[in-house]
Amino acid sequence: MFDSFGNKVKIKSTAETTEKGLAGRIGEVFGQTTPSLMDFEVIGKTKKDFAINVHFEELKESFWFDEELLEFLDNGKGAEITLDGIDKKWIKEKDGTWSEENIKPIKKGKWWRFGK
Repeated sequence: MFDSFGNKVKIKSTAETTEKGLAGRIGEVFGQTTPSLMDFEVIGKTKKDFAINVHFEELKESFWFDEELLEFLDNGKGAEITLDGIDKKWIKEKDGTWSEENIKPIKKGKWWRFGK
């Protein structure tokens, strides 16, 4: 999953995606799951027990899709992941790999002035 996280995809046009107003929209892959283990709507008929979560920034909402309804656009170069409490971030590179960067804040010490 981690390799597809952040990928940009376009939603293919079908009766169901058009009805929901999602056909042609571009979003970002936020996850994947096994629908039979969860209780949520998946757009499309899953031939495999597999669904992909796509987030649409302009809608501020995510939806689960059958993978056949997604058209790959790019690997999401520049996508960033941060986790609360972890002083690191991961940035997706052009080739789809992730680089790790420390973001630990620099502690500023007290400056003492003597002789004043």
